[in-house]
Amino acid sequence: MNRSRPLGVGLIGSFYIFGSVVLLLSLFVYELPFEKYGIAARFALPEVPEHLARFLVGASSLVMAYGYLKLKRWGYWFMVVYSIYFLSVSGYLFVLYKDQPFLGNIIWSLIVIVYSYSKRSHFYMKPQQIRAGG
Repeated sequence: MNRSRPLGVGLIGSFYIFGSVVLLLSLFVYELPFEKYGIAARFALPEVPEHLARFLVGASSLVMAYGYLKLKRWGYWFMVVYSIYFLSVSGYLFVLYKDQPFLGNIIWSLIVIVYSYSKRSHFYMKPQQIRAGG
């Protein structure tokens, strides 16, 4: 078994890093005129101030993407739990509002969960296997 990072893990992790950076940079913009639903609403946290939600989601996504890209077991589980939560919330909000951002989030979460599950063995290699090359 090879410890090299699968292409999909690299792509998913990179997308999350890019999204995190954009989300954290958006903290410096007072209001995004094109955004119908804020991050707080997308994560079913309407009582949390939008800037705090952006910071928390952006920072936690960076940490999660780092662990995922480094093929850490905790990165795998963080990504799976995050995706299941996001899938559940997006599914509920899609039923409520029938709006595109939620359908796209559902599809993306399903892709991440299924792909991550199919590559789970890469996250469960022992350190000796890494040094030995498999």
